[in-house]
Amino acid sequence: MNFIGTHILSVSQFDRAAIEEIFVVADQMEPYAQRQKVTRVLEGAILGSMFFEPSTRTRVSFGCAFNLLGGEVRETTEVKASSISKGESFYDTARVLSGYSDVIVMRHEIEGSVDEFAQASRVPVLNGGDGTNEHPSQALLDLYTIRKELATQGKNIDNLRIALIGDLKYGRAVHSLCKLLTLYNNIHFTLISPPELALPASYIKAIKAAGHDIVESNDLQQSIRHADILYLTRTQEERFPSQSEADKYKGLFRLNQAIYTEFCEPNTVIMHPLPRDSRIDAKELDDDMNNNPNLAIFRQTDNGVLIRMALFALILDVTDQVDKHARNVNWYTAKRF
Repeated sequence: MNFIGTHILSVSQFDRAAIEEIFVVADQMEPYAQRQKVTRVLEGAILGSMFFEPSTRTRVSFGCAFNLLGGEVRETTEVKASSISKGESFYDTARVLSGYSDVIVMRHEIEGSVDEFAQASRVPVLNGGDGTNEHPSQALLDLYTIRKELATQGKNIDNLRIALIGDLKYGRAVHSLCKLLTLYNNIHFTLISPPELALPASYIKAIKAAGHDIVESNDLQQSIRHADILYLTRTQEERFPSQSEADKYKGLFRLNQAIYTEFCEPNTVIMHPLPRDSRIDAKELDDDMNNNPNLAIFRQTDNGVLIRMALFALILDVTDQVDKHARNVNWYTAKRF
């Protein structure tokens, strides 16, 4: 895959070689993410950050990744903060803002919206999430996290046993991760959800067509016994037709330390794309898991910066220049990883 100047809209763009290339570059970004070094390789470059749907981790980590490479960030948040609220088309917005930016990250609640925007953009566009469709960079950082967590146990992604838990119907991070995992060998999927929130049939069909095993269940405790990875999700209430409909599914699957101790293998890794729902009627991932060494959710968020730095470096063709523009930091830096 030639990354230079390329839109990143779907994980379907990647094969295993492309994923490995991203991961190799991400590994090289660690000294900069840990603030051991500073690089100014993207000095003068501008990221247009356009988030028309609420976001914390994705929006901030994309901006952080660009800043760590020496670039600057210009943000637009919410439709009401842009001329789209005045009736301006995606085409006009894309043509204008791509004149102000070297690369754009966009999130929008409508499926296919980022692709439509990219078609009119004069610079590369990265999909920060489009409705229930996809979240490519989240899937990449999730897969990168899986690889790193398994490596500490002497395992790799091939032969992975993964349990996906919760809202699998509307969870775009799950959708993109499932697509990426089909590129690997002998993956064992356990899909744990209410029947109404099951993984869409098109994804199940693709998983089976790639030769992987699938078990569907609505029994959390008995279905997590033999998993390498537990990947939990919150109920995506913003996708439901009404709040009352979403409330039916909150808190149906809750993982706490007692359940983990009784039903999981000792080294089972716990992941979540975040935010986890900490409200009392939800709590799909309990706070009493916070000190469990196998809780990888914050290692996931750290890895998101590495992956997004790698994508910017590849797309803007500076991977071989990063270290040439580096120096040591001159301030106190806390240990982050």
